[in-house]
Amino acid sequence: MFKLRRLADQPILEPNPEHSFERAAVFNCGVTLHDGKIHMIYRAADRDFTALSHPEPREEHKFVSSFGYAVSADGINFTRDPEPIFVGQGEQEAWGVEDPRISRIGDTFYMVYTAFAGGQWSNHRISLASSQDLRSWRRHGVLLDEPNKDGGLLEEKVDGRYMLFHRRLPHIWAAFSSDLSTFEDHQVVMETIPGGWEELKIGIAGQPIRIRQGYLMIYHAVDRNKVYRLGAALLDGENPAKVVRRLPEPILEPELPWEKHGHVPNVVFSCGQVTKDGFLYVYYGGADRVIGVAGIEVDRIVF
Repeated sequence: MFKLRRLADQPILEPNPEHSFERAAVFNCGVTLHDGKIHMIYRAADRDFTALSHPEPREEHKFVSSFGYAVSADGINFTRDPEPIFVGQGEQEAWGVEDPRISRIGDTFYMVYTAFAGGQWSNHRISLASSQDLRSWRRHGVLLDEPNKDGGLLEEKVDGRYMLFHRRLPHIWAAFSSDLSTFEDHQVVMETIPGGWEELKIGIAGQPIRIRQGYLMIYHAVDRNKVYRLGAALLDGENPAKVVRRLPEPILEPELPWEKHGHVPNVVFSCGQVTKDGFLYVYYGGADRVIGVAGIEVDRIVF
């Protein structure tokens, strides 16, 4: 059993009212280690989420999500760009792009993200973009043409195929592809557990990463009161679709005021983690408004 510890009592990134694209929120972010620095692509919103209180998205309450870019040498202090690095395009991204997860496979960075069209809250699709430098991105379009979220690519191939984690409500799923276009062999990886902190739905945080015992999968879990917590599971090192162990208690849960109060209360939600100098940094959105960081020494991660 292990838990994450917060590396800062305050958010490491907050909305900037001087930048229209991120004046209301900066939260769920993907991260990767490149040239010795931690690079972050984060979700930003131009207005609050009043729209969420309605049964369907309303144009008069429309918020638009885009991606900002920030970089850090120490994992805590980030310098960010004044303009978004990735914005919605086309009908499927009319309300923007959400929840990026970054995987490096070979010399290419892949970003799996949610494209939200509006109209209905279920009108979201897992989409893909790729880059060589984390700044210029090439779109590859929708990966799964179905209501789906929480997508991320494993950074290693499994039996010569790419492995995509995704979420068909309420469980964590996986699918495989030889070309990053057609995905097959969809299967449930891990299910919700009735009656507790992971009862309502679960989904991956960042893409699982290899540790000594296999693959570490950090995931978010939602209870019947819609409190979001982070949990951890160990996946088999040869077959990452198989759960070997699953911690019975969360590794991080909303405790600080900015995790409990914001646009969506009682939320810690991660889209990315990275290891640097033997330490695991886990970045998370607090109450859908700000970004925090927690972590643990890699050698203390034991199931």
